[in-house]
Amino acid sequence: MPEGNGNRPSKLLVWLKEVRAPFFTAVIVPVLLGTAVAWFSFKVFDPLYFVLCLIGAVCMHAGANVANEYFDYKSGCDKVKTDFASPFSGGSGLLPAGVLNPKKVHMVSLVFFALASAIGVFLAFARGWAILVLGLIGVLSGYFYTTEFAPRGVGEVLVGLNFGPLVIIGSFFVQAQVITFESIAASIPMGILILEVLWINEIPDFHADAKAGKKTLVTRIGRKKAADIYAVLLFSTYAVMLMLVGFSLMPVLTLVSFLTLPLAVKAVLVARKNYDDPRRLLPANAGTIMVHLFTGILLCAVYVASGYLTGL
Repeated sequence: MPEGNGNRPSKLLVWLKEVRAPFFTAVIVPVLLGTAVAWFSFKVFDPLYFVLCLIGAVCMHAGANVANEYFDYKSGCDKVKTDFASPFSGGSGLLPAGVLNPKKVHMVSLVFFALASAIGVFLAFARGWAILVLGLIGVLSGYFYTTEFAPRGVGEVLVGLNFGPLVIIGSFFVQAQVITFESIAASIPMGILILEVLWINEIPDFHADAKAGKKTLVTRIGRKKAADIYAVLLFSTYAVMLMLVGFSLMPVLTLVSFLTLPLAVKAVLVARKNYDDPRRLLPANAGTIMVHLFTGILLCAVYVASGYLTGL
């Protein structure tokens, strides 16, 4: 990490690591997709509302990331991590290392949630009350994820709903001011894929989460079964898209997104072989993120292109 004054990392880089900025693609891509679906369906695009929606979503994600870091530290989960430190799981490690003050970290999470809420209230007045409902779900689930939802084994599903349907339908509504079956359909594959990102990233944290009493679904069923379910869910993404195309709820060009299938196959093979070795599992962690990212980008391109083609 580049240095700031003396031998200490710059504050900007420290906070970028704390908010886990590289993972913001998990929310940026769904915002882009929801906006692209609105263009496809109604040929609408308002740049101001798009930017506000994007900023609000990123603030929500940052708030959730920082809050989860704080509550993991307070619960002692970070202190019992004994497995290989994966760059894809286990948090930033800045609080256990004493780099940041816990109270300041908690306050920063609240600031991010406040910014997201302020943008949400504005969009609700400008575009419709549904934004308030979706935003409230996002704030509550993001802040209480570590303390209330993950320990009860519903965290994975909640993340899938938040970073799939919640963000995509919300972004679509900001542009179109309605919710359609097409917008819901477009959100399902991305919801499954982001659930998969969290799922595969929880496998290296198996022992630490179990020792800390963090009863995620992975700790409840074990790493081997988790790897098997991971494979089923990942391939189900493509089956769902194929079915939705068949029912005309997604454009035919959606099949272009099957270009990411080889990445998914490789990730599954690695996961099923190395579920008990965090170091060798890394290609599956990275591969799942790439499948989510590239599938989302391809779907955005599909909806924009299909929108132009239907307008000819």
